[in-house]
Amino acid sequence: MAKILICIPAMDQVATGFTQSLCTLQKKGHECVIAMELGSLVYDSRNKLAKRAVEMGADYTMWFDSDMIFEPDTMLRLLEHNLPIVSGLYFRRSPPYSPVAFDELDMDKMKWSDCEVPESLRTVGGVGFGCVLIKTEVLLDVALQFHTWFEPMKGFGEDLAFCWRARQCGYDIFLDPSVRCGHVGHMIITEEFYRAHQKAMALAQEQEGKNDESDC
Repeated sequence: MAKILICIPAMDQVATGFTQSLCTLQKKGHECVIAMELGSLVYDSRNKLAKRAVEMGADYTMWFDSDMIFEPDTMLRLLEHNLPIVSGLYFRRSPPYSPVAFDELDMDKMKWSDCEVPESLRTVGGVGFGCVLIKTEVLLDVALQFHTWFEPMKGFGEDLAFCWRARQCGYDIFLDPSVRCGHVGHMIITEEFYRAHQKAMALAQEQEGKNDESDC
């Protein structure tokens, strides 16, 4: 049985679908504490939650953004991997609706490359923190080396800054595409929506190519 702090940074309101997902989240005998940190500075909220996890002696932190919709077994499935850092799959809320996961983080050029949807569990350069499970030992190592967790750096937001620091400490970051979340916006972005959008874009480009040929 693990001791887990479920970490939720939020503004003054959360999505109804997120609340329903949180209420139905399966814990299966694990000792879980839900902590919601309100504030307009996300990195500050995340730092406070990470500090609380260390102080309470948690084995893991389970991070959910307050605009996520997830299945009841999400946390249990991530726990099964027994990995230091593992994320579920979710997508951006606006075009091109790509996964919030990245192959490479180039700190010198302040750039990152988007990750395609993998077929199975794989390592990535970084992930967003909408649905990610982290062993507290990672927090301890990052704090020891960098004296912070989520302070933004060189054009990277707080989530990718943490991922970069964790990788500098020798930790791999994993993405499990079978653990899927919806991202609440004006519509719920899922893998099916993303693939339909990609197909529509490809068809549009194909049609544009045919039109160009007919004009010649």
